Amino acid sequence: MRVPIVPIGNSKGNRLSKTLIEKYNIKDAVDLILDDEFLIIKPIINPRSKWEQAFKAMHDNSDDKLFIEDVFEDENFEL
Repeated sequence: MRVPIVPIGNSKGNRLSKTLIEKYNIKDAVDLILDDEFLIIKPIINPRSKWEQAFKAMHDNSDDKLFIEDVFEDENFEL
């Protein structure tokens, strides 16, 4: 995809289309990766951003029980 470089104040830059912004879920910033021959624009992804709400919902639904006990009957702590 070829995009024009446009003046932005005293600098130059390019604009991302609304379609690209929505498709790649770009919010306020992107990561710019500098490679030998390429500039890579990568959306910032924070996969743990909503974990706190998910853990609270699990607790509220009593769905936060351990699958396996954290201490076993035959476990020896004195070695």
